[in-house]
Amino acid sequence: MVHSVSSLLSIIVVLLLSPYVISVSIPIHQDSFLKCLERNSESPFPFSTLLYTPKNSTFTTILQSSAQNLRFTLPSSPKPEFIFTPLKESHIQAVVICSKELGIHLRIRSGGHDYEGLSYVSEIERPFSVVDLAKLRSIRIDIEDNSAWVQAGATNGELYYRISEKSETHGFPAGTCTSLGMGGHVSGGAYGAMLRKYGLAADNVIDARIIDVHGRLLDRKAMGEDLFWAIRGGAGGSFGILTAWKVKLVLVPSTVTVFTVAKTLEQGATKILCKWQQIADKLDEDLFIRVYVQTANTSNEGKRTITTSYNALFLGDADRLLQVTEHSFPELGLARQDCIETNWINSTVYLDGFPNNTLPEVFLERRNLLKTYFKGKSDYAREVIPETALEGLWEKLFEVESPLVILTPYGGMMSKIPESQTPFPHRKGTKFKILYWSRWQDAEENVANHIDWTRKVYKFLTPYVSKSPREAYVNYRDLDLGMNKNRSTSVEEASAFGTKYFKDNFYRLVLVKTEVDPDNFFRHEQSIPPLPLHMRGRN
Repeated sequence: MVHSVSSLLSIIVVLLLSPYVISVSIPIHQDSFLKCLERNSESPFPFSTLLYTPKNSTFTTILQSSAQNLRFTLPSSPKPEFIFTPLKESHIQAVVICSKELGIHLRIRSGGHDYEGLSYVSEIERPFSVVDLAKLRSIRIDIEDNSAWVQAGATNGELYYRISEKSETHGFPAGTCTSLGMGGHVSGGAYGAMLRKYGLAADNVIDARIIDVHGRLLDRKAMGEDLFWAIRGGAGGSFGILTAWKVKLVLVPSTVTVFTVAKTLEQGATKILCKWQQIADKLDEDLFIRVYVQTANTSNEGKRTITTSYNALFLGDADRLLQVTEHSFPELGLARQDCIETNWINSTVYLDGFPNNTLPEVFLERRNLLKTYFKGKSDYAREVIPETALEGLWEKLFEVESPLVILTPYGGMMSKIPESQTPFPHRKGTKFKILYWSRWQDAEENVANHIDWTRKVYKFLTPYVSKSPREAYVNYRDLDLGMNKNRSTSVEEASAFGTKYFKDNFYRLVLVKTEVDPDNFFRHEQSIPPLPLHMRGRN
């Protein structure tokens, strides 16, 4: 299989591309399915503890257990015929073999944080079933080897905690929201507060275990480097069922420093944010400063302002941090009393937004602080957004009740890793990532207003963000960017969203997909499609 983008482009140009019809899911016959599972299991299949249908009293509880976006838990949302909660990899192998044999459409969920609910809801294909990996939570830390094996259903918070049990000077550069299932999280790249020092979680994967479309359990050697490349940033649901990662642990100092400094419009927030844009990607690699932009009330009469909160991790002590900020970002006015010196594990608790003095054991509760109704969209900025545009953005924020914009700095290690090293392409030249997020607490609220607001803000900032393509982060799935058609898909249609998520890496992902899952068994609304039959063999 040829990997070069140029060779693939010559293929794509031929037709770009006619629709590729996928197999049709048929109604699920429970008896046939259960008999198939028994036939393909090494030991008696423990149906009572693994398999749930809507008739089970706990079905709804399990379905909603890790779902982050409550929009997709409403009674009107499509529900799976079954939920499988495997205890070991052989259970998943049997499910894949039987689902393929009987034409059952699967969705795979490790944490449920996908913004559009694609791991537990299917709008385009029914009936469907969900493989929920939450019980695959084993974590094995090897400090001498600077590595860990972590199963897909474990959260990144659980991984952080288990690392801290073994060492105070090791960590892992994954997300700051600590209820993320490691399977899907790392599959999409996975960034956190150490991305400027160590890159993404996907950049620090050294082996993996995946169950392919034939039900085979493969490690890196068995799957080959093409598939290993694709799963480290090519996102979940396209290539197989990821069951575990072997990750490289990174070194952290025994003392790190965190802080949050807020600036309102009345305190010069706009000009300070302009300066942050200029220097955030050029700061010392040990310093990560993201910005939360929200509205806030300034009086009892309800007068509103904009507040920009600078939330940071520094891999070092407060004295050195103050030297760095005084030299590079004096406009922030960081003072010694703003700085909290702590250890790395406690910094992860702080960055996730837990109350002060919360113990790291909270991660073992797998608590999701962001569980709400929401719509999110993402952008990447390669230039400074001018002050006049920021002022226009402030006006947009006043239009809804609880808007949120988060700016995440890049630079450092992210600029040193080639775009093609993994499917995640947003590297050199990216100044910061933008998340637009509108949330609401009541299902009866005017949902359309919130969703329309994210689209309006996204449209407003069009002139100031990346172009050709306008880039987006795949772990912030956004169906506004395009989606595969019901019961059919094509490379041309998928490129509408695929090139935004992956740039030219999308076409290499198509080749890998064609090689490992040519019949498109693993699929969803924004999965990677294979080449159609008439286009194969030309590469």
